[in-house]
Amino acid sequence: MTVERVGPPPRAGERETLRAYLDFHRATLAAKCEGLGDEDLRRRSMPPSTLTLLGLVRHMAEVERAWFRRTIGGEDVPLVWSADGDFQTAYDASGATRGEAFAAWQEEIGHSRRIEASVESLDTTVRAPRWGEDVSVRMILLHVVTEYARHNGHADFLREGVDGTVGV
Repeated sequence: MTVERVGPPPRAGERETLRAYLDFHRATLAAKCEGLGDEDLRRRSMPPSTLTLLGLVRHMAEVERAWFRRTIGGEDVPLVWSADGDFQTAYDASGATRGEAFAAWQEEIGHSRRIEASVESLDTTVRAPRWGEDVSVRMILLHVVTEYARHNGHADFLREGVDGTVGV
């Protein structure tokens, strides 16, 4: 199955553009993992780092859950792999499988889309416990886009280290 990445529209409103960039970066991470089995997805970059493609997927599931369900949606749900609030825990993919990580990530993306669509305005503010202040939904969307962009850069190097694939 080929991951379809649709670039953001060149002329669109702010919300549509933010949604498109977020979906583009989600698809980029999926593309970086495409065609790899569990072993390759768990391959570490280089000692002492424990960073893996599967760890990035798990981490981004936590990011989606934390920002959309917990912060914007106000849901009282625990993090999946980072029970103590340490998002680094999700990076440990030593016993993880593609199936469980991708299922959790896709489920969180579905919740994120539903929650974001239910917010009336990007100017809506919510309490961001991690930052200790109220922030706009716009700020959260931008933060999550930049989180994906940063980690997709890591995914570039990880994928190249697995099988030499570049430019995805």
